[in-house]
Amino acid sequence: MLPTALLTGFTFLLLAVGIAAEPIVIHRAPVSLPLARRLNVTGSHDLVRKDQARAKNLVKVGKARQSGADVSVEATNTGTHYEADVGIGSPPTSYTLLIDTGSSNTWVGAGKAYVKTSTSQQTPNDVSVSYGSGSFSGTEFLDTVTIAPGVVIPGQSIGAASKSTGIDGPDGILGIGPVDLTIGTLSPDKNTPVPTVTDNLFNQGTIEFNLVSVSFEPTTELRVKNGELTFGGTDSAKFTGEITFAPITTTSPSSQFWGIDQSIEYGDSTTILTTTAGIVDTGTTLILIATDAFERYRSATGAVLDNTTGLLRITSEQFDNLESLFFTIDDTTFELTPNAQIWPRALNSAIGGTADSIYLVVSDLGTPSGQGLDFINGYTFLERFYTVFDTGNQRVGLATTPFTDADSN
Repeated sequence: MLPTALLTGFTFLLLAVGIAAEPIVIHRAPVSLPLARRLNVTGSHDLVRKDQARAKNLVKVGKARQSGADVSVEATNTGTHYEADVGIGSPPTSYTLLIDTGSSNTWVGAGKAYVKTSTSQQTPNDVSVSYGSGSFSGTEFLDTVTIAPGVVIPGQSIGAASKSTGIDGPDGILGIGPVDLTIGTLSPDKNTPVPTVTDNLFNQGTIEFNLVSVSFEPTTELRVKNGELTFGGTDSAKFTGEITFAPITTTSPSSQFWGIDQSIEYGDSTTILTTTAGIVDTGTTLILIATDAFERYRSATGAVLDNTTGLLRITSEQFDNLESLFFTIDDTTFELTPNAQIWPRALNSAIGGTADSIYLVVSDLGTPSGQGLDFINGYTFLERFYTVFDTGNQRVGLATTPFTDADSN
């Protein structure tokens, strides 16, 4: 049997209704397995460094995909992990997997090794994924994946790692990014995409819509179950108002990921970033914006760069005067409140900061605007807004939540 943790890590929605133009909103409690957050920083500047390294490699991979070059897809080496327990094989072995919207392969072996069972089928392919500060390589298997009791995916591609670096804590990764990111990860079959877990749930008729929704809650704990993943629909209990859907941007390299177009304003009149392309990404902790936009934000807030954490720091008086950031996406504006712009003060010591300091979560992407990926709306953005990654309609949805205006930080 699967451990109790597996019964509390995802939300799986079995939709037994007719096809509709919009994703179905579930009004009854689904099978639920909350995501657990794990802060994964070890010293000063670590959080910023990991986010910037991920951003740099995402740009590299996206440009390579656009040009047709042979390059491995970025997985993750993040400052914040979001984990869920998933069963693989029959009987299932439970693995704690990092949930990543910036990659699309599912693999194990970073911690617990892959266990062959009666449902394991080795393919002729090797598999490898490279990322900013590490990699994994191994053998591809097709195996049974158990998302929740009674929710089973036969024939899911699994990478059994014989070597991995850069993933500390989880046993591997469950990738829920666009399927094209898997092209080139197999060898010798380099040109065939590998269906993701979401793709297979949809293709096998288990879910009605090929999408996955994510909700997080702001937290002041290092490791806590504060999120929920929903396959095949949306959970009306997790958001307020309507979901705004924006098409995947046509601008490369953002178009290779969950990319959208947005603008950012500070307060009533200060433009931080004119409408441009970037991505929404669970694997990035901070909100990263192009260097020139970052300088405008720093000037508007009066913040100084903290040499220990690498984050912007403001005084208590400046925090009292801090104004909201307004993200305009597909003609809908989302307000990121002053409290949502600061790092949880209870976790200052975890990033090498001091207890009485106030640090901002908007940071420098490391490249100027106009590069085709000018922002990343990371976890500190997503914990305030419900997010839908809609493969079937090639779009990203956003909505406010009960925690959009929370003062928990």
